[in-house]
Amino acid sequence: MTARWVVDEVQPARDLKITWQPISLLFKNNPEPGSDYHERSYFTLRLLRVLESVRAAKGDDAVEPLYWEYCRRIHHDENTDFTAAEALEAVGYDTAHAAAFDDDSWDAGIRERMDQGLALCGDDVGTPIIAFKDRNGDKQGYFGPVITRVPPTEDSLAMWDALVAMMNVAGFWELKRTRTERPEFGLRP
Repeated sequence: MTARWVVDEVQPARDLKITWQPISLLFKNNPEPGSDYHERSYFTLRLLRVLESVRAAKGDDAVEPLYWEYCRRIHHDENTDFTAAEALEAVGYDTAHAAAFDDDSWDAGIRERMDQGLALCGDDVGTPIIAFKDRNGDKQGYFGPVITRVPPTEDSLAMWDALVAMMNVAGFWELKRTRTERPEFGLRP
């Protein structure tokens, strides 16, 4: 939902350039092998490998269409039985990138990019992480915001502007409240 918020509401009004980076919940949380969570997070790690193959061949901007295709299938269609080749084909990318799905040589790069994001906001966080330069030109990061639906435009922009303002406050670290509802994914993008 945070990605939808930034792309649908904030990016057009604030002229943002977004660079998507990987975070592997398999690497981050190290779930017990054989558990349902391990299987799900291993599947998404393998999808990240394919994303990184696409990035290596086509650049950062090529990541977003495949990311959204994964999101549509996983979150909207509740489908985790698709193949990487099917997702690649759906966005018009060379299905040869699907070979990265089973190629763990991509894992070091995923870990490196993930660690760069975690270094900006700490290791006791999850996903999403948003990072940008503060008013002094120093790159900073946040975990979150975690939202269950995309706010209307006016609220979306107010929330973004507040995050930008807080990024400039030395010593600001955390906001939190308990989540009481599940995400509302809205229409299939």
